[in-house]
Amino acid sequence: MTEQERQALPQGKRTRCEVWTRVMGYHRPVQNWNEGKQEEFRERKCFKEPVQL
Repeated sequence: MTEQERQALPQGKRTRCEVWTRVMGYHRPVQNWNEGKQEEFRERKCFKEPVQL
């Protein structure tokens, strides 16, 4: 979906996505975190470790 298509989607058809993450062995929804921890989560960078044969 392009940026223009996403912006063109009517507000009534949008659905809020619940994001969960694993912390200390437990899965928790990010929305329950305090503002500082939520900002930390947004700043995280994902990476893939190269496969070594």
